[in-house]
Amino acid sequence: MGKKRGRTAYTEEFRREAVRLARREPEHVAQIARELDVHPETLRSWLRRAASATGPTGAIVPATHVLTLEEENRHLRRENERLTEERDILKKATAFFARDTR
Repeated sequence: MGKKRGRTAYTEEFRREAVRLARREPEHVAQIARELDVHPETLRSWLRRAASATGPTGAIVPATHVLTLEEENRHLRRENERLTEERDILKKATAFFARDTR
């Protein structure tokens, strides 16, 4: 018998990307699911849910705001700056406590 796994919580971004990949190659849904480590029926249900979320013109109604490249770039630069600052603080704290123990 196969391994039973607990329920995995996938992010909405992961689901959208999986659906995008599956829509690009609908004949390879099972293979895409394997590569993403998702059960094929789970991916198919995401596809059905995404298909039912289409508007009257057939266009997909976005679930959330899609970032433009400029917005995403600004967001990533801010995050990078914050992480660099946190790293520097941790370096200083490590040096301080290492000097204190000698």
